[in-house]
Amino acid sequence: MRYLSSIALCFSSLLFAGCAATQQSTHDLVITNANVVDVTAGNVRPGQTLVIDAGIIQEISGTEAAKKYKATATIDAQGKYVIPGLWDNHIHLRGGEALVEENKNLLPLFIANGVTTVRDAGGDLYPAIRQWRDQITAGELVGPRIITAGPKLDGPKPVWEGSIEVATVAEVPAALDSLQRLGVDFVKIYDSTISRDVFLAIVKEAEARGMMTAGHMPFTVTLGEAIDSGLDITEHLYYAFKSGSPQEDSITTVVRTSSQSDKPVGFYTTLNWLYNSYDAGTARDFFQRMAEANTAVVPTLHISEVLDNLHQDDHSNDEYLAYIGDGIEQTYARRINSAKRRSAESVQFSNNLNAKFHTLVPAMQAAGVTILAGSDAGAFNSYVYPGISLHKELEQMVIAGLTPAQALRTATINGAQFMGKAEQYGTVEQSKVADLVILNQNPLEKISNTQNINTLIVGGKVYTAQDLQRLLNEVKDK
Repeated sequence: MRYLSSIALCFSSLLFAGCAATQQSTHDLVITNANVVDVTAGNVRPGQTLVIDAGIIQEISGTEAAKKYKATATIDAQGKYVIPGLWDNHIHLRGGEALVEENKNLLPLFIANGVTTVRDAGGDLYPAIRQWRDQITAGELVGPRIITAGPKLDGPKPVWEGSIEVATVAEVPAALDSLQRLGVDFVKIYDSTISRDVFLAIVKEAEARGMMTAGHMPFTVTLGEAIDSGLDITEHLYYAFKSGSPQEDSITTVVRTSSQSDKPVGFYTTLNWLYNSYDAGTARDFFQRMAEANTAVVPTLHISEVLDNLHQDDHSNDEYLAYIGDGIEQTYARRINSAKRRSAESVQFSNNLNAKFHTLVPAMQAAGVTILAGSDAGAFNSYVYPGISLHKELEQMVIAGLTPAQALRTATINGAQFMGKAEQYGTVEQSKVADLVILNQNPLEKISNTQNINTLIVGGKVYTAQDLQRLLNEVKDK
C-alpha cells in the first residue's frame, strides 16, 4: 500500500507540474480587458481575454484568467471593442496591364481601414491577383485576403476588357472550363451584351458543377428565373427592384421581344417602367422567395450616392484622392463626363430611384435575405475609394433602416458564411483566424465607430493606429 501511495503521489506531482507548465507556456499574443462584440447575437461580452498563437484564437476567457498567461506580446484593450476583420464583398481590381502596379498599391488601403478580406467581382488582372494572394499569404505584401471571380463572363464584344465572350449556349461549357482551370472562387456574369439563353445556361451549368454564380442580369430575364436556375448572389439592387413590379413578366417580355429588333428598349426606359409600377407588397413577397432560395444581395448604396451626384460634387479635395494613382484617377473621367451631360430630369429620376433602393434594404433584412456589404471600389468607379468606402456603405445601410448590429453583420459573418469561410472568419471565436479590429468606441451604438480603429490584428500580426497611418503615408508617397 505504501508503494502504491508513492506511485500515486508521484503521478499527482507530475500532473500538477504538467498543468503548471501548460499554464506558464508562452503564447504569441494575449489581449486583455477587451469588450468582444458578438456580431451574431448583436451584443457585447465585456472583460474578455483572447489568447492567440500562430494567428489563431486559442482561447477566450474572462479577465480573471489573464494572469495565468505568459505572452511574447500583450495588448491591454482597456475596455475597447473587438470586432472581426471586415469584409468588402464587392470590389474591382482592374484596368489592364498599365494599371497593375497602381492596383497593387491600393491593397494597403483596405488593411488601413480594418478590411481584412475582399471579394473581387471580376476584372482583367487575374494573373497579378494570384501573385498578390501568394505574397500576402507569405507576408511579403500588405493587403487583404482576396476572393476573386477572375474574368467576367459576358456576351460578344463586352464592355469590360478581359471578359470571356460567350455568344451561344454551346460555348458555355468551355467558358466554365476556363474558369475552373484558372481556379476562380466564383463565377461573375455581366450583362452588357449577354443573351437571356446564355445567361440562364451559365447559371444552370455552374450550379451543376458546384460553382457559385453572381452578377448582373439582363432585363430579358426575371430574377425569379435566375434564382430557379441557381443564381447565388445578385449584385446591386436593380434586379431585386425589378422583381418588385407586379408587371415584371410583361415588362420582361417587351424587353425580350424588342431585343430582337433594331430598336431594343433601353436600360433606363425599363427602369422608368419598373419605378412607376413598383409595389412594396410584391417586393416583400419576392424577398421571402429570395430568402428561401438562399440568394444573397450586395446593395452597393454608397456608390450610387457618389455617382448620382458627380454633376455637382467637388471631389478635388477628397482626402483619399491623394492615395489614388494618376492612371486610376484618369479612369474616373468617363463617368464624370457622362454626369455633366445629364439632364435635370435624369438627375432627379436617379435620386428618386436611389431613395427607393434604400427602402429595399430593410425589407430584405426583415424577409431574411442575406445582405452583403460591398463598396464597388476600383478603377472606373469615380471617387469610390478602397477601404474607407466600405465604412461609408455601412453608414448608408443604417440610413436605409438597418440597426448598427445588422449593418455590421453584412460586413463580417454574412460574407464569411455565404462564401463558405465561416469556420475560419467572420466572428471573434475560439479556433478562428485572428483577424480582429480593436475599436475605440462601440459600433453597436453608432456604426461610424467602425472607422475609429485603435489596433488591427491580421492573422496575429499587430498594426497599431500609428502603423496604419504609416501604411497610408506609404501609399501616398508612391
